[in-house]
Amino acid sequence: MWGCRGFLRFWTASTVSGFDTYITTLAVQILVVVTLHQQAAGVGLVSAARWLPYMLFGVVAGVLVDRSRRRPILIITDLGRGALLIAIPLLAFSHHLSLVVLIVFMAVFGLMSLFNDAAFQSFLPRLVPPSLLTSANARLNQSDAVAQTSGPALAGGLVSLLTAPWAVLIDAATYFISGLLLLRSPVIEPPPTAKSTRKIRADAVEGIRWVYTHPMLRPLALSTHGWFLCSAVTSAVLVPFALRTLGLNAFGLGLSLAAGGLGGLVGSLSATRLGTRFAAGRVVIACRALAALSWAVVALSTNDWGGWVLFGFGQFLFGLSMGAENANEMSYWQAVTPDRLQGRMNATRRSINRSMLVIGAPLGGLLADTIGYRPMLWAAAAGFLTAATALRLSRFRNARLDETPTAST
Repeated sequence: MWGCRGFLRFWTASTVSGFDTYITTLAVQILVVVTLHQQAAGVGLVSAARWLPYMLFGVVAGVLVDRSRRRPILIITDLGRGALLIAIPLLAFSHHLSLVVLIVFMAVFGLMSLFNDAAFQSFLPRLVPPSLLTSANARLNQSDAVAQTSGPALAGGLVSLLTAPWAVLIDAATYFISGLLLLRSPVIEPPPTAKSTRKIRADAVEGIRWVYTHPMLRPLALSTHGWFLCSAVTSAVLVPFALRTLGLNAFGLGLSLAAGGLGGLVGSLSATRLGTRFAAGRVVIACRALAALSWAVVALSTNDWGGWVLFGFGQFLFGLSMGAENANEMSYWQAVTPDRLQGRMNATRRSINRSMLVIGAPLGGLLADTIGYRPMLWAAAAGFLTAATALRLSRFRNARLDETPTAST
């Protein structure tokens, strides 16, 4: 990988972006609960707004990414998100920030993230050959795990010391750093291969058909949609459950979530070896079953030291499952898919995945406010197990990276 031109700078920019994700997510959620005095439903609405553009424009974004060079998209969206995040604390300091305003801001933030995500995952196969995709994704996941380990703790510390708006303001700087790193990247991209004379609808349909008619990708996509629906529920419930049921403060919550990053680091370090020994399909299925166990552990946590340790252990297991799974799953998507379809493949599956967040986050928050946080965590654990079981019963259980065709055609 060190001989792949541009990968090192791309990896560095990705590491910086990883801190963006975890600091922004936690700081904004705490801002909703503490600064704006909202319940789980409010957290769910803000989360849904962030992912709404994926549902509305995801497929179109994939077409546009396939028709464009991908590095400029990454640069523009990083700089744009940094500028947008600066506005949130400024409004909070002037007492003009409301839940509605924050929802609008996060929707715009999500639109830029949509294009960034589609370009990011479609850019990597241009930096490394198919034989190195698993290793490259594992390196990216290891950096993400480090960010996940320290990002929430850093965010919790910043919120405790400076309040949530200041944490968001400081986080804005990391987006500028990421964009400037990519701006100086030496990579020269080839011209887009997608025919610009074709209608957007025709290109979009081609991408959708690729994902949902492929015998191995279809069950993987459907199971992943279910995984994201359950994840949406936990994202709406987790922060109010920790702050109000378990009695954790912002810093304690950040430390607990950092355990998830530690688990992600351990999982990503072993991802390549696990995929080689057991094959990608089996690793992904086992990790999704482990995700179900992790949320069952979280649901068992209580308002004492033992319960807080159990809460952190549940986050560790969840991070472990994602760290070991991500490199194998993403590498399979990238290795199977031709370069000309990479943008549409990524945007199509991600748009539906994020649609599950748009549906699940506010619904999970409303139900949690009605029946309680703990019952919703148990429901989410059951959903994760169902998604893992469905994938186990499909052909994907035999998926192997060494049997995939080249993605260059």
